[in-house]
Amino acid sequence: MTRRRPPQLPLPTRDGVGPSCVGLPYGPWPTIAEFLIERFPAITREAWLARIEANDVVDEHHVPVTVARRYQSPLRVYYYRALDNEVRIPFDEQIVHQDDELLVVDKPPFVPVTPTGKYLQESLLVRLKRKLQLDDLVPMHRIDRSTSGLVLFSVRQATRGAYQAMFPERRIDKHYEAVVPWQEGVSSVPEVYRSRLVDDAHFMRVREEPGEPNSETRIEVRQVRDGHALLRLSPVTGRKHQLRVHCQALGMPIVNDPIYPVLLPEGADDFTKPLQLLARSLSFVDPLSGELRSFTSPRSLSLPSAQTSG
Repeated sequence: MTRRRPPQLPLPTRDGVGPSCVGLPYGPWPTIAEFLIERFPAITREAWLARIEANDVVDEHHVPVTVARRYQSPLRVYYYRALDNEVRIPFDEQIVHQDDELLVVDKPPFVPVTPTGKYLQESLLVRLKRKLQLDDLVPMHRIDRSTSGLVLFSVRQATRGAYQAMFPERRIDKHYEAVVPWQEGVSSVPEVYRSRLVDDAHFMRVREEPGEPNSETRIEVRQVRDGHALLRLSPVTGRKHQLRVHCQALGMPIVNDPIYPVLLPEGADDFTKPLQLLARSLSFVDPLSGELRSFTSPRSLSLPSAQTSG
């Protein structure tokens, strides 16, 4: 049986950015333009009118939205998201491997994997789409914006499902490095740490609570020097902020963590102090070829000296 190709979007990818979509609910708006202006107040009326004038807003049937077009529901409308004055993140990604099915990329710190909030052109996905002209590129997993290291992407929609299935079925091994504070005679690390993680009151954070564990991390101390330790962290589960919360719970918050133990205010990025957490390697048996695939980040973490750790 042949797979059906997904329907073509009404707007093509432009400068690495695919079109965004909004569904029109039932409501009293006289025109589609008035709905868009009210629904997205961060975008000025003038900006919406300019996009509509440029035919950059269309419906699911590829019909352009005009300023006077009457409101119609239900209907999906497509448009290009844009950000004014987006700040350039001064670190570049590195392609580790590329073939017809997969792309493995080493992500620098501070760069989000996908567009979010104030990051669009500076997201890893948009950077790669723009650079490689791969409009169907999709990340198979995510790592935090602060975290550096390997991210696996699917190149082709036809084989994407086979690779996506590896993650919920835990058929992919991921290993991280982290630098944490260490006190001789005080710090101790279990080989395996388990806890129950739940959403915190602040949407940016998660926390531990009593109950059946839903997260598990294997921990190995690789090196200790001058009040710091280099850890090898192997997540068995993939909960949000799992490695960061587990290290914090053990009294060893990862160096330069902007969220744990203290949540720094938005916009407080210090490019000279990246989070010392690295997605160092990943390996899996390729679901198409049956071969073992292993990839390692060209980056590595090192322990600070006594002169630079203060």
